[in-house]
Amino acid sequence: MRFSAVIVAGGSGRRAGGAKQWRSLAGKAVARWSVEACLWAGADDIILVIPAGDERLAEMALAGLSGWRAVAGGSERRDSVLQGLAALKCDPDAIVLIHDAARPLLSSRVISELLVASSEADGAVPALPIADTLKRIDSPGGDVATISRAGLWRAQTPQAFRRRVIEAAYAAWPADEVPTDEASVVERAGGHIVLTPGDPKLLKLTYPEDFEMVEALAGGARLTRTGLGFDAHRFGPGDGVWLCGLHIPHDQKLIGHSDADAGLHALTDAILGAIAEGDIGDHFPPSDPRWKGVDSAVFLKHAVQLVTSRGGRLLNVDLTLICEQPKIKPHREAMRERLAVLLGLPLGAVSVKATTTEAMGFTGRGEGLAAQAIVSVETPA
Repeated sequence: MRFSAVIVAGGSGRRAGGAKQWRSLAGKAVARWSVEACLWAGADDIILVIPAGDERLAEMALAGLSGWRAVAGGSERRDSVLQGLAALKCDPDAIVLIHDAARPLLSSRVISELLVASSEADGAVPALPIADTLKRIDSPGGDVATISRAGLWRAQTPQAFRRRVIEAAYAAWPADEVPTDEASVVERAGGHIVLTPGDPKLLKLTYPEDFEMVEALAGGARLTRTGLGFDAHRFGPGDGVWLCGLHIPHDQKLIGHSDADAGLHALTDAILGAIAEGDIGDHFPPSDPRWKGVDSAVFLKHAVQLVTSRGGRLLNVDLTLICEQPKIKPHREAMRERLAVLLGLPLGAVSVKATTTEAMGFTGRGEGLAAQAIVSVETPA
């Protein structure tokens, strides 16, 4: 289901000891976690609302990601949300998620359940039931009273609304009052809000000690996905083959619409498979003249960028080249080095192997060459 997102990262973070949206959490800026989660879930447009003057910090924190834009927020959270809504390109009936960047461990499950629920209500909010006994003290040193927790829930973000609903509700909100969240704004305007299951890991970073807790949870907020790719090309007249981004001298070449680099094609398909993005032909149709004779590194880099733009990263690759000729072993280390550069991986995360089919089949008869690849990709949960 399509949606847009406004991620509010405009606070000063005084209680947390500074601008928490740019602080590192498990190796990434806090704000990056939420942007990656929305990208991975398929957001059409993401507005990151930041303090005026923090544009450079945002660019550094989100380096390598596309599909987001930054706008300066206001003095109050309400003002920042309205600035973010105004910057969206979506139509009035589009679903918009409004999220606090201070809740970094956002999962695809929370997003998908919000999208379904908000399609049938004026708004949807992830929430958790209150588990602890509640106490109230009306004044310091006063009597303690126990409050019933029956029917009480802890609201989280993101909160989901049709764009026209939240904008109309804010237009009707009294200028001298400060809302605690967007759901309360829609409620006051008469809207119907539904609750969806929250996530205990979706903690809000408010105080310095919160970082230690969320840092401990961050390691469990990622998934490892595996992709498998296979490609084959026949031989034709020529003076060498392209394999793994290198030109290998040979008495034939591989025939294909691009440079026919079977190694890079197999790796590209494996990466696309790991993130369920179809295959190489979906992204680079052989019927398109733009890709005739092109360096297949273009395909591979595109697949890696898709992973990055969804908040993921490539962990390792294992490629097997299947042929009788040319001999791969003399070029194997150079291939690994070239792939490491193309993929942005350390050399130890890149494996290249070769095998034959014992003179059986089309590779055994020297009619062509094949490649098989398997990759591991880490993505937001």
